[in-house]
Amino acid sequence: MEFIQSSELPPPAGHYSQAVAAGGLVFLSGILPARADVDPAVAGFEAQCASVFDQCEKVLRAAGCGFGGVVQCTAYLVGVEHWPAFNACYTGVFGDHRPARAVVPVPALHHGFLVEVQLVAQRP
Repeated sequence: MEFIQSSELPPPAGHYSQAVAAGGLVFLSGILPARADVDPAVAGFEAQCASVFDQCEKVLRAAGCGFGGVVQCTAYLVGVEHWPAFNACYTGVFGDHRPARAVVPVPALHHGFLVEVQLVAQRP
């Protein structure tokens, strides 16, 4: 088992790893759009979604992967009204690649964010 931390992102605030590699797969923890330039009280859903996938890309890169290796995505959205915007952002990130996916509407996320993404990727 290998614990993965992107040097491009601050370390997790809690007792977890950004990602763990095991058995040829990389499991990304749930990633929020928590960055200094993304204030949940100001940033709209699209900006939060772009931030989440930017951070996912950095963690995947630290693990030696990319979005083309993602086999499963779970997304948590505050409010089903964000589903179309999430789908547009997701399509922009993945293009023709179609990992298995679940989108889960939730009543709230930590720090007031509107989206959280968790990924599983296969190492090349």
